[in-house]
Amino acid sequence: MNPDVTPPEDFVTSASTPAAPTRRQMITAGGASVVGFGFDLFDLFILLYVASTVGPLFFPSSSPTLTLAATFASFGVSLVMRPLGGAIFGRYADRNGRRRTLIVTVVGVGIATALMGLLPTHAAIGALAPVAFIALRLVQGLLVGGVVASTHTLGTETVSARWRGLVSGLVAGGGAAIGAVIASLVFLAVSAAFPGDQFAHWGWRVMFLSGLVASLLSLLLFRFVEESPVWQAARTAPQGAPARAADLFAPERRGVLLTSLALVIGGGAQYYLTSGYLPTFYAGINEVPPGPRGLLLVWTSLAILPAALVAGHLSERFGRRPVCLAVGAVNLVALPLLVLGMAGYGPTDTGALLGYGLLLTVLANASYAVVPIYLNERFPTRLRATATALVWNGGFAIGGLMTTFVSLASPTMADIPGRLAIFLAACVALFLVGAALSPETRGGLDRDGEAAPAPGPAAAAQPGSAPA
Repeated sequence: MNPDVTPPEDFVTSASTPAAPTRRQMITAGGASVVGFGFDLFDLFILLYVASTVGPLFFPSSSPTLTLAATFASFGVSLVMRPLGGAIFGRYADRNGRRRTLIVTVVGVGIATALMGLLPTHAAIGALAPVAFIALRLVQGLLVGGVVASTHTLGTETVSARWRGLVSGLVAGGGAAIGAVIASLVFLAVSAAFPGDQFAHWGWRVMFLSGLVASLLSLLLFRFVEESPVWQAARTAPQGAPARAADLFAPERRGVLLTSLALVIGGGAQYYLTSGYLPTFYAGINEVPPGPRGLLLVWTSLAILPAALVAGHLSERFGRRPVCLAVGAVNLVALPLLVLGMAGYGPTDTGALLGYGLLLTVLANASYAVVPIYLNERFPTRLRATATALVWNGGFAIGGLMTTFVSLASPTMADIPGRLAIFLAACVALFLVGAALSPETRGGLDRDGEAAPAPGPAAAAQPGSAPA
């Protein structure tokens, strides 16, 4: 069967046995998933790194916190579009393949990001400037939502069962680490090339234009990627009902959808309120200059990958649910205390600030490492990309909006640490509720999204149920 032919409308309900992936397939699929997700997060991170510069240029206000809130709101509207992008491109990935979706969406994100660097500011065209900026953020969010449909399924569907938890952490954490590290390095380079006031004139534009370069580099890797063997097997299986985004809202899936969303919202909020908020916290609360701040962000970004890899692989040994519960229990206490403690340091206390930043990053990013494979295992192949992209993007959109709410709830910059601690505690509690109400999903990919059987002799015979 020609892999480039679109499957028929009555797409499959269950998959036939997929071909065993080769080592080359596993490496290229895992690498493409990490790089694709990383470069697209890089495009999103750029705004977080230049928020204090871009805010006055596009959203001028007499109140610094209102300007900051408006800037984060422009970040938030991009997140709001991600679920729609997940539904559109998830459907496309379920019917046309993960690889093709990856190429289309990654290139599109790079173009949208680069166009932001060409926009005139509020001083040049008035109110049209923020309108145009937000319009491009909406387009970018739509495409980034589509990236998740391919990156969060291609890698986990291609590797053997014992590595799925590790690849889940690699994609989620590795993508976040790559995106944040590259954004930090670009920020350092551009800050050095355009020091002081020059950064407000040209530096921020170069930051956005670098998004196109990132997408073009991604394409060099995607040339060697093969399609997911699980998806290939599904398209040759007996025909059944077509997969639609609306299938997610069927009565029998409401419980799955709600618990999955609680888990993803909680995990996404932990990420954005720590790693996502660190650039602003270091700048506005600790008053660290751009150069040292960029170095701090590079090191904290590098800590994301090992944290996610360890958490992901532990879920293959002990189960997805126990790992989520353990990480959530620690974070419920640790994250608020770390935020409050970090607020007491100044611009010269770089050692202490690095220590606090590393702890925040490691703990928060361990929380969502299991989420990609958890979502993959809760839904059948015919619906997997749609479900994973829609739930992940929807959860992270709501979680990402927490940064805006923290800024709006803070009358002054000095109020931010206390408000941030409260929001973190509430979001971790939601994460724990989602984990507590969810069943164990390990091995669900082999059962095509069916729930794990009850413990006992039958459970031991299920494919993929044994620890790695």
